[in-house]
Amino acid sequence: MVKKGRIVAFFLIVALLAGLVVSTVMDVAKEIKLGLDLQGGFEVLYEVHPAHEGDVIDDDVLKSTVTALNQRINVIGVSEPNVSIEGDSRIRVQLAGVEDQQTARELLSTEAQLSFRDVNDNLMLDGADLRQGGASVTFSEANQPWVGVTLNSASQFAEVTRQVLNSQLVIWMDYEEGDSFMEERLKPESEQKFISAPSVDQVLNTTNVVIRGTFTLEEAQFLADVLNAGSLPVKLEEVYSNSVGAALGEKAMEMTIYAGFIGVALIFLYMLIYYRFMGIIAVITLSFYIYLVLVIFNWMNAVLTLPGIAALILGVGMAVDANIITYERIKDELRTGKTTMSAFKAGSRRSLSTILDANITTILAAAVLFYFGTMAVQGFAVMLIVSILTSFITAVYGSRLLLGLWVNSRILNKKPRMFGVKESEINEL
Repeated sequence: MVKKGRIVAFFLIVALLAGLVVSTVMDVAKEIKLGLDLQGGFEVLYEVHPAHEGDVIDDDVLKSTVTALNQRINVIGVSEPNVSIEGDSRIRVQLAGVEDQQTARELLSTEAQLSFRDVNDNLMLDGADLRQGGASVTFSEANQPWVGVTLNSASQFAEVTRQVLNSQLVIWMDYEEGDSFMEERLKPESEQKFISAPSVDQVLNTTNVVIRGTFTLEEAQFLADVLNAGSLPVKLEEVYSNSVGAALGEKAMEMTIYAGFIGVALIFLYMLIYYRFMGIIAVITLSFYIYLVLVIFNWMNAVLTLPGIAALILGVGMAVDANIITYERIKDELRTGKTTMSAFKAGSRRSLSTILDANITTILAAAVLFYFGTMAVQGFAVMLIVSILTSFITAVYGSRLLLGLWVNSRILNKKPRMFGVKESEINEL
C-alpha cells in the first residue's frame, strides 16, 4: 500500500525550500562582496624596509604600518579594503572599486614625514609635533591654495621661530639624509625637494602654521590628507601590482557566471538522463546547495573573487560526485535482486565511507592551499572548504531524506527503471 503522506511531505519540503530560495536569493546575491577582479580596482604588494638605519622590521612594525595604511585608505574613501601581512616583510593592499588608482597608489606609498628644519638642515619640528587631523586646505588673499596645520604646542613653535629669527624655516616632506637646503635652493623651483622656506622675522607664539607653496588645489588637498592620515613608520617598495578596470571586472564576472550556468546545466541534464528519478532528487539538492553556499559565504563576510566562483563550480562537481557514488551503490544493490527499500538502505550505508574519504582528502588539500597561498588562492580554498562541507549536508543527508520519502512510500517498488536499472540487468546477475 502506498503511503501518500510521505509523498505529501516531500512536496511540502520542496515547496518550502523553493519559497525560501526564490524570496531571498536576490538579496543574498546583492550583499555578497565582490573582489577587485570582479568589480575593478588594484592590488599592490609592498616590500617593507626600515625608515632609518638600525630600525628592525618586526611584527609590531608591520601591524603599525597596516594601521597607518588603513588610515590613508579611509582618506581615499574605499569601503572594505583588504590590507594583510604576508611573510616577514611584505604587506599586500587590495582596493576594490577605486577609480583614481594613481592617486591612491601615491597616497599609500609616500612616507609623509613632515619636518621643519633650519637652513643648515637641523631638525626643529617633525610630524609628531602636529595635532592629529589638524591639516586642512586654506587660501591666500590671491586665492592660492595653501595647507594649514595645527601644532600641539604654541610655546614650542615660539622657541623654534626664536632660534631661526631673521632666517628661514625650511619645511620638508620626506627629508632624507644627505638632502641639503643650500643645494636645493639653487635648483629651479619645480625641482626643489623642500616644500617651502618662509622667512621668519618675528617670534610666532601660535599653534596655527600655514605651509605656503605654489600648490594646485588637488596638490594642497592631497598634502592635507596625507598629513591627517599620519606618517608611515617604514619605507615601502612596490614589488608587484595588478590593476583591473571596472568594465573588465564586470565582463569577467558576466562570462564566469555564464560559463557557470552552462556547466551546472550540463550536470543537471546528465543526472536527469542517467539516473532518472534519482536525478530529479539530485537537481533539487544541488540547487539548494548552491543557494546555501552563497548564504554561508555571505555570513562569513568573505569576498567573492573569480577563483572563488571557480571553487563554487568545482564544489558543485564534488556535491554531484557524492550523489553519483550513492546512486551507483543503490543501482548495484538493485541489480543483485534486492527490493527498492533494501537497495536504498544498503547503497546509502556503503557509499558513506567513500564519500567521507573523498571529502576529507579534498579538505586537507584546500587547507594546505589556504595556509601557504596568497589572497586569491586563500579565497579559492575557503570557498572550496565551504562548498565541500555544505555538499555533505545537501548531497548526503538532504538527498537521502528526499529520496527516502519516496522509497518508504513504496510507490517506487518494483520499478527499477525509475532508478536507471533495466530489468534485463537484474536477470543477468
